[in-house]
Amino acid sequence: MLVDREWLWFRVLVARYGVERGILREGWARGSVWWREVVRIRDGGEGVGGGWFGEHTSKKVGDESDTFFWTDPWVDETPLCERFARLFDLTENKLASVAEMFSR
Repeated sequence: MLVDREWLWFRVLVARYGVERGILREGWARGSVWWREVVRIRDGGEGVGGGWFGEHTSKKVGDESDTFFWTDPWVDETPLCERFARLFDLTENKLASVAEMFSR
C-alpha cells in the first residue's frame, strides 16, 4: 500500500497526515484511532512492544524507484538523513528516490 509514492493511498495519507523526514506522520488530533495505532506499532511506542516491527522488517531496494534516497535505510541500517543530517537539511528534494538521485 505504501511502497509506491505515486499510488493513490500513499498520496491520500501524505495529504491527510503529512510527511516528516520521509516518514508519514501520526497526525495527532487529525489522525484516526486506527492510523495512530498503525504509527505506534511502526514506531514501537507506548507499550506496543518497543520497535518490534522495525526490528523484524527490512527494505529491499529492487529497481530503486520505490526506495527513498534519504529516509530509507538502504545503505546500512541507518537512513542517510540521519548519517548526513546537514546535507539532508540542505537538500531540496527530501523525498527523492534512489533512482532519481542516480539519474542526475
